[in-house]
Amino acid sequence: MSQSLINTAGLTEDQRMMREGVLDLLSRHLPWEKIRQLDETRGFPIEAYNALAEAGYIGLFYPEELGGMGGSYKDIAVFLETLGYYYTGIAQAITTSGVYAGMHIAKFGSPELKQEIVPQIIQGKVKLALGMSEPGTGSDVAGIKTSAKREGDEYVINGSKVWITCAHVADYIVAIVKTDTQARHSGISTILVPTNAPGVTIRPLSMLGRRTSHANEVFFDNVRVPARNLFGGEGQAWKNIMNCLGLERLALAAISAGHCFKITEYARDYARERIQFGQPISQFQVIQHKLADMLIMSETARQMMYRVADLLDQGQPVVTEASIAKIVATDNNFKCADIGMQIMGGAGYSNEYDMQMFFRDSRVGPIGGGTNEIQRNIIAKKMDL
Repeated sequence: MSQSLINTAGLTEDQRMMREGVLDLLSRHLPWEKIRQLDETRGFPIEAYNALAEAGYIGLFYPEELGGMGGSYKDIAVFLETLGYYYTGIAQAITTSGVYAGMHIAKFGSPELKQEIVPQIIQGKVKLALGMSEPGTGSDVAGIKTSAKREGDEYVINGSKVWITCAHVADYIVAIVKTDTQARHSGISTILVPTNAPGVTIRPLSMLGRRTSHANEVFFDNVRVPARNLFGGEGQAWKNIMNCLGLERLALAAISAGHCFKITEYARDYARERIQFGQPISQFQVIQHKLADMLIMSETARQMMYRVADLLDQGQPVVTEASIAKIVATDNNFKCADIGMQIMGGAGYSNEYDMQMFFRDSRVGPIGGGTNEIQRNIIAKKMDL
């Protein structure tokens, strides 16, 4: 194994041990040849997912009173950066359930719902997906059409969702729905929908990258769920979604930062071994500068992400900083993959090597979790523009 470019100075001893433990666990339960196989077959990394849950890592996201470990934001950042460094697919699988969907229940669920669901998320017994985007609404969340109408002790849900990550393996969907179809932001609510409920249909989508934790279409046809499954307050979902965004964007940035380092190391190792004009191409200054640029982008992404974690740990608002970190880390992730492919030439473009997968897996970053254009809108608003 070649030397890692990630400098662990500044991490606590516990954080360094966690990083080593996670990498060791993944090397055993998700060896690289298995990743390539799962990428081709679009299989979910279930063994690695279960192993991480069994080792207690999903508990990092949750407070001790819900059965979690109560990790700091810095702990979470280290964990997710490590997952992203090893393989973005397992990182996305863990965060979809543990952060993007599960955090809504942990923060806004009724005491009964929290006690019923969160310990099962931590143990890996229950997986969740977040159902927000729709065929006609992506960035415009307030424009969603999926409706939930109250009928006695139940809500009846009709509509469809698209680009729903990991819905194909989820036990529940945290669905963002319209309980008041005449209103925009004030008409949105959050409801927990079992995927095995009559009227729920999930159709896998064939995506360019992140194939092991791919997206899906979800259809709701007169789906009935108990009224108690609506949580966080009727019409309160927009405010609650905003409350979760700091951690979500930290997670997206951390995964991308870790992936930047993986790509840079892979390109460096190739350049050291590739002989042209009688010497390794790593000896040519043009290649050295490309690799230096990749390391600069990796380290920049990492520093932005840890800045957000530090602010969150201090209880500070991170709206601007989280959007900046998400933009920088995800843009840099794709740029690193693009430069890495150029360094490798034809080999980078070939399915025989991993760079093409890194390239595909990195491209979703500037799109998912709130496009980088939307992040810039948020920054501009905070600038009073």
